[in-house]
Amino acid sequence: MLQNYLAKEPTGAPHRIHIHFCQNPVEVLGEDGQVVGLRTEITELDGTGNARGTGEFKDWPVQAVYRAVGYRSDNLAGIPFDNNTATVPNDGGRVIEIDGTPLPGAYVTGWIKRGPVGLIGHTKSDAAETIRLLTEDVDQPSHRPTRPVRTSTPTSTDVASSTRPGRAGEKLDQHEIDLGEAAGRTRIKVVPREDMVGISRS
Repeated sequence: MLQNYLAKEPTGAPHRIHIHFCQNPVEVLGEDGQVVGLRTEITELDGTGNARGTGEFKDWPVQAVYRAVGYRSDNLAGIPFDNNTATVPNDGGRVIEIDGTPLPGAYVTGWIKRGPVGLIGHTKSDAAETIRLLTEDVDQPSHRPTRPVRTSTPTSTDVASSTRPGRAGEKLDQHEIDLGEAAGRTRIKVVPREDMVGISRS
């Protein structure tokens, strides 16, 4: 889809999008507190659907940088985690321990299963594979959980404070605008959930 955009002729529109493949952002360049450029490392495909760095860098003159790249999953207590790939070790969606032993009652799908690659179609077939294994295992005693798994889930109060429209949302919105104004920007996004909830409740 992106390559099709690259092949299109310019339409004369006042703004254009330039797509650069195999460029990994490594540093934002600045002077006097202002963005003046972005440094990227040129990457190459490694044959597994991922990319590796080549050690060659390029500087791009830009006036603003918006972070909208990359994704890394977090580990959950009681679930094995591969820090190198930021995925949960699994066999087709069945969670396995680092040594390959199955973890009964635990399944994964999506990017936590295979890493941040693929589109919606990949995600659908990926989920179907996991669900198929889960339904096969549902009546098998050997696949029932043998120990509790603790997960971190927002409470209803947290969700109400940070996502519902109204005064709480307005507080967070205004706080981000104020942060940005002090730095000469439109806004600065508050990322940690704990901070979002605290600001919304203030």
